Amino acid sequence: MAIIGELIKKAIDFTDKLVKQPDPVEAQKEVLVSLLTEAANTDFGKHYNFESILNSADVAKAFAEGIPVFDYDRLFKEWWHRVVDGEDNVTWPGSTHYLALSSGTTSHSKTIPVTDEMLAAIRRSGMQQVAALANFDLPAEFFEKQILMLGSSTDLKDIKGHLAGEISGISASNIPFWFRGYYKPGKEIANISDFDERIKEIAKQAPNWDIGSLSGIPAWIELMLKEIIKQHNLENIHELWPNLAVYTTGGVAFDPYKKSFEKLLAHPLVYIDTYLASEGFLAMQKRPHTSAMSLVVDNGIYFEFVPFEDKNITSEGAIVEGAEVLTLADVEEEQEYVLLISTVSGAWRYMIGDTIIFTDKSRYEIKITGRTKQFLNVAGSQLSVLQMNKAIQDMEDAYDTAIQEFVVATIHRGDELIDRWYISTDKDLDKAAVAKALDQNLKDNNKNYAVARTRALKDVEVETVPVEFFHKWSEENKKLGGQVKIPRVMKEEQFLEWEEFVKKHRA
Repeated sequence: MAIIGELIKKAIDFTDKLVKQPDPVEAQKEVLVSLLTEAANTDFGKHYNFESILNSADVAKAFAEGIPVFDYDRLFKEWWHRVVDGEDNVTWPGSTHYLALSSGTTSHSKTIPVTDEMLAAIRRSGMQQVAALANFDLPAEFFEKQILMLGSSTDLKDIKGHLAGEISGISASNIPFWFRGYYKPGKEIANISDFDERIKEIAKQAPNWDIGSLSGIPAWIELMLKEIIKQHNLENIHELWPNLAVYTTGGVAFDPYKKSFEKLLAHPLVYIDTYLASEGFLAMQKRPHTSAMSLVVDNGIYFEFVPFEDKNITSEGAIVEGAEVLTLADVEEEQEYVLLISTVSGAWRYMIGDTIIFTDKSRYEIKITGRTKQFLNVAGSQLSVLQMNKAIQDMEDAYDTAIQEFVVATIHRGDELIDRWYISTDKDLDKAAVAKALDQNLKDNNKNYAVARTRALKDVEVETVPVEFFHKWSEENKKLGGQVKIPRVMKEEQFLEWEEFVKKHRA
């Protein structure tokens, strides 16, 4: 009998029942007041007169009216560059010891301050997620098994006196002592900078571990599992890790990867979604039978929501001045919103770049629908990444194939605008037939797309490539790592570069 596991499971179950869930709207009001109070004497707080905002009758309204919306470029240019240069008390009190490096999917690399308060908040959110495991009816034995977290390297580099790396590497380098016995691949392997070398060392050590849970971006977890299976001549990963039961994804929709992922298993796992960005731990799945995630409403992050409508968003994906902004109390289900966050790392009304919908307002559960710069709308089709993922999943079922990766762009073919898709497949397909089926699927499920196909958008084409092409492209662009996501939508200029890359590797 798994005595320790039973004790841990009972403790988690007891904690889950004991901890009272906060009222989300009231919790958000308290978070905002706390953030403003803490940062009132920073340079940012003085510049925007936080004291006056705190003395207002409606703090949330005064906050929204008194502080502009910031994207990364503006916040860095006006404020965060001083944090990187080593100044204290700029947008958050005290010194900032860490910088999160994010290569991004839609823009240049970012350097984002990570305060000690943010790292503490991420740990607390992690504990919330552990407590939520009580809802998933896992066996007691599971709680004695190890957790393999495939993130970026913990070999952080020095940037002007700060320790810098991707957020997964920063978090792993700050794992609490009591968790280290469960954590794999361990400090030594996690410190290997080269991704391929790290994967090979994990595969080498894999037989020595009893893994119950995996965590990481699907594409890189799949690469790791394939390497382990190859090195040890396995049929599937459960031959080596029979107790593997849970996979926690990381900020990327899992559905496009599910079909190919499950080919590496003897049986499906419990899949749990999380929303951990470079700017903080924003949401987590807390219950089974859904892939929606509950916003973390009481832990150092204040949320605002801009309806994703033409009147509020420019053609470049920026928020227009004077755009409608809502608090958590005013959101509606199934309406798409651009997410703004203010955090204990000194981000203020910061457009993180993601769009979301509320699937259950009573639980404040969300799904990520895409990126503000990754909606396909050149020809007026208004296609979100969520809709693209669903269409690709339908193609997987229709053609009995695994499509792990795809990218699409609206480009010029002579004087016409067309959509051209590149999809990865594990079998030969009739590209014209797939293009026709994909086109019809999108027409049936998106009225704006259907209208666009009768007007500006003249045709749809599909090209197939091996999934390795996406990985090579990512690596050549220095984006291979634990927190990197391959873009689903490209602008025409970048897409033409992608096509040149494909031609080169096909040759």
